[in-house]
Amino acid sequence: MKAIVNVFLKAGVLDSQGKAVHHALDSLHFEGVEDVRIGKQIVLQLSHTDKEKAMAEVEKMCEEILANTVIEDYNIELV
Repeated sequence: MKAIVNVFLKAGVLDSQGKAVHHALDSLHFEGVEDVRIGKQIVLQLSHTDKEKAMAEVEKMCEEILANTVIEDYNIELV
């Protein structure tokens, strides 16, 4: 089983990397981009076969090490 974890800054937290990319896109004359937020994706290959146990384990990983839950949110997809 594979777990895909997307981690991104919470709303209201300044995303300086996103702002820099937004500025670069404007400088290159790309139109219609209102905002840019940069995140990270973590792909975990799991040996679990029970989806509930896998989800609980990955949530624990996110809470303890994969995400800084003070400033970041995350979502998990099991495939």
